[in-house]
Amino acid sequence: MTTAGQTASTGQGLHALVLDTLGLAITAGEYPQGSVLRTDEIAQRFDVSRTVVREAVRVLESMSLVESRRRVGVTVRSIEEWNVYDPRVIRWRLAGSDRPRQLRSLTVLRSAIEPVAAGLAARHATPQQCAELTECALGMVATSRGHQLAGYLRHDVAFHRVILNASGNEMFARLGDVVAEVLTGRTHHQVMFDDPDPAAVTLHVQVAEAVREGDAVRAEKITREIAVGALAELDVLAPDPPR
Repeated sequence: MTTAGQTASTGQGLHALVLDTLGLAITAGEYPQGSVLRTDEIAQRFDVSRTVVREAVRVLESMSLVESRRRVGVTVRSIEEWNVYDPRVIRWRLAGSDRPRQLRSLTVLRSAIEPVAAGLAARHATPQQCAELTECALGMVATSRGHQLAGYLRHDVAFHRVILNASGNEMFARLGDVVAEVLTGRTHHQVMFDDPDPAAVTLHVQVAEAVREGDAVRAEKITREIAVGALAELDVLAPDPPR
C-alpha cells in the first residue's frame, strides 16, 4: 500500500529528475536560445503528469532560463538573461562541456570580491566569527593530506562563508552559495589536485590570523594571493579552450 508520504516523495523525485535533466540540457546548449519545449512532449518523454512538468518549468522560469508564451510553449531564453548566480544554474553549467570557462568566470568573480570581503572581515568580524574562521583553517590543515578532499571541502566552504558573512556586507554574504558551488564543483569534477596545495592551505591560516588581529591590509593581500593561486591551478587542471 502506498502512503501519502510515499506519493509526495515520488512526486518530488520526478520533479527533481525533470528539472535537473532540462536544466542540464538547456545550460549545455542542447536547447539553444529560442528553442520551444512543449509540456505535453516533456510529460510523455519522462512519463510524468503535466503538473510535474509545469512545476519544473516554473522553477526554470524563476532562473530566467525559459519563459512561457501562450500558444507558443516554453521558450529558451538567451544566456544573457539567465540568473547565472543561482546555485543550481552554476551546478548545471559546471557539469557541462563549458566547465573550464565557467570555472574561470566564477574564480575571477571570487578574486574581485573575496579579498575586499576579507579586509572588511578584519574590521568587522566578531570574536565568534574569528574563532569559527580559525577552526575552519585548522580543519583545512588537518584534512589537507591523505586524499581527504571531501573533508577538506567542508572546511574550505565554511571558511569562505565566514569571510563573506563577517564582512558585514549583505551583498557579499549572499555570494556564499555561489562560492560553495564553485568549490564543490571543482572537487566533484576532479578539477583539484589529489591533495590541496600546501602553500594555499598556509595562506588560509594566515588570513584567519590577519582577520583575528584586525589587520585589514594583510587579510586582503593574502586573500588576493589565494585567488591568484586558484586561477593558476585552473591553467593547469582546466585550461580555457581556444575560442
